[in-house]
Amino acid sequence: MKKIILYISLAFAAYLAYVGISLALIPPVSGLADTKYSTTIQVKDWQGEYHPLVVGPKNRNWTPSSRIPPEMKWAVVLAEDANFYKHEGFDVTAIKAAIKYDLEKKSLKRGASTITQQTAKNLFLSREKTVTRKLKEVYLAYRMEQELTKGRIIELYLNVVELGPMVYGIGHGARYYFGKPVSALTPRECAFLAAMLPGPRLAYNPYKNLNKVLKRSDMILRLLRQNGVLSSGEYQSALASGLNIAGMQRKVNQTVVQPPVFAPVSSARPEADVSSPLQVPREVPPESKPPEKQPEAPPDQQPDRK
Repeated sequence: MKKIILYISLAFAAYLAYVGISLALIPPVSGLADTKYSTTIQVKDWQGEYHPLVVGPKNRNWTPSSRIPPEMKWAVVLAEDANFYKHEGFDVTAIKAAIKYDLEKKSLKRGASTITQQTAKNLFLSREKTVTRKLKEVYLAYRMEQELTKGRIIELYLNVVELGPMVYGIGHGARYYFGKPVSALTPRECAFLAAMLPGPRLAYNPYKNLNKVLKRSDMILRLLRQNGVLSSGEYQSALASGLNIAGMQRKVNQTVVQPPVFAPVSSARPEADVSSPLQVPREVPPESKPPEKQPEAPPDQQPDRK
């Protein structure tokens, strides 16, 4: 029995050492605090091939926080991580619920990842669902919360999220689906992009489950209204406004039998985005109106949590 305990202890110590060495080899998160910082990560397309993606101002689709509508920021916070401004990188309550769920289902399907954890995963880690990756993710999320403001974390998150076939970041997503810059997105369009985040490849892929995406976007608009981001009039206007998705719907109808094939587009090339299924004229950014019931503070003005 003593030998068994000794072997288990040695194996656990070796595992912790492995995790520690792996974390030591990851670039420090402090560099992310510099808004001029750019780096290159590897992302996987829908055929399983890896491609380089520039993260930072050197990416032509990069959208600084100042050009992202408050409705876009609040949409992802309220829908993806309601406790974002309260936790220190990870949500203990959500993790406990996820562990209980996974034990009952005997799987690793529910991750309870916060926005900070998702950002850490997208920037530094793979997408494999393992305990080791989750430990790294939690550690990196905690370090990011110590080094970065909440506003900077939201900016990084929105610029690396996947929104379609080789469509990464809301800058690319806004052009890909609506043919306009992020600053010109309407509340309805912000909710539409946020609705895709849980699963743009399958569950919330608008090419396959458009009605499901629209239904979730309605839910997000309700959250924006309930939390005072939208006034009553703005909420009703958003519900009544339609999405210019005619081009995308035609694409869906044409590919019922054969799934669409998209050519990867480098994030650093200056050419036009030929992969966009929509050809919508650019619109002038709408004038912003103060919400009827202002939230505590917009995402970028929340106090830093060190």
